Amino acid sequence: MIPGPAAARQPPGGAPGAVLTERPRPSTLPPPPDEVLFVVSELSIPVSPARRRSASLIGRIVKYRHYYALLLPALAIFLLFRYVPMAGIVIAFKKYNLVDGLFGSPWVGFTYFERLFNSPQFYRVLKNTVVISLLKVLIGFPGPIIFALMLNEIASLRGKKIFQTISYLPHFVSWVVVGGLIRDLLSQRGIVNYVTGLFGADPVIFLQQEEMFVPILILSMIWKNVGWGSIIYLAAISSIDPQLYEAAALDGAGRIQRIRHVTLPSIVHVIVILFLLRIGDIMEAGFDQIFNLYNPLVYSVADIIDTYVFRTGITDFQYSYAAAVDLFKNLTGLILLLIVNYVTKRLGSEATVV
Repeated sequence: MIPGPAAARQPPGGAPGAVLTERPRPSTLPPPPDEVLFVVSELSIPVSPARRRSASLIGRIVKYRHYYALLLPALAIFLLFRYVPMAGIVIAFKKYNLVDGLFGSPWVGFTYFERLFNSPQFYRVLKNTVVISLLKVLIGFPGPIIFALMLNEIASLRGKKIFQTISYLPHFVSWVVVGGLIRDLLSQRGIVNYVTGLFGADPVIFLQQEEMFVPILILSMIWKNVGWGSIIYLAAISSIDPQLYEAAALDGAGRIQRIRHVTLPSIVHVIVILFLLRIGDIMEAGFDQIFNLYNPLVYSVADIIDTYVFRTGITDFQYSYAAAVDLFKNLTGLILLLIVNYVTKRLGSEATVV
């Protein structure tokens, strides 16, 4: 029998009646049986990291199953309209016709790709796509940054909200409506020609002039998206420590100097990431905008890959050739996106694309 912590015993060499009382010792009881079994099982049966991650993922799904259930309709729509249509890629390698269908049409291999690379018209639309996209990046990309800096300098909170709301509105208007407004404004009897006519100028149909069409595209794109594009820059500016501005003001820095030495260096990482993402999307020149504004007189400067695919496939019923052109465009965009993602990682940013 093991004596308790306060058990008394005869001290060696002491008086017959003397006793020695031990101090209570801290409890060293073993853990409960279930904990012991857990430790033993974990030590005896190794679990791979992949299995642990899988178990953790399943546990999170079970725990938040109601939220995942709300996500199912969006996933179904994404799969239905993004992944299922990928089966149509085979059209680019077949001589497709409506009678034989997708799987009954005969294979022709890379015939349509050979036709694609031997077509001078394709190189024209490819050049227009790249030129318009680069101009939108070089001219239109700084617009939201400048607008965000201007809004940040407005002292009145109410005035800032009013300007923000007004600048956001064009983004929610479709290009069909905006295209109609631009056509009316720049038509032969539009308000622009009316004002210039007061000064003796002859009327001009602007949208039929090759040298004017691309500048109209750039300006209308800036007007429509500058407010919406400034949101992320305003969010980045709002995260800057106000003490930096106070320190700069104490050192005698004016508004321009504070913008140059405090604001811009603090948001430069956001600017770089968004610029790289826009470069990766260079094959998207804006189908909605151009389709609602262009006409046959400006095809030489306005016809891009998307409008060329639409006209060739839907209007001329050349489904296989149009699929080959669009597949080339998507593969090029994928390569650019991977390059941008690699560059972003090399810059040490966590905001990667994939």
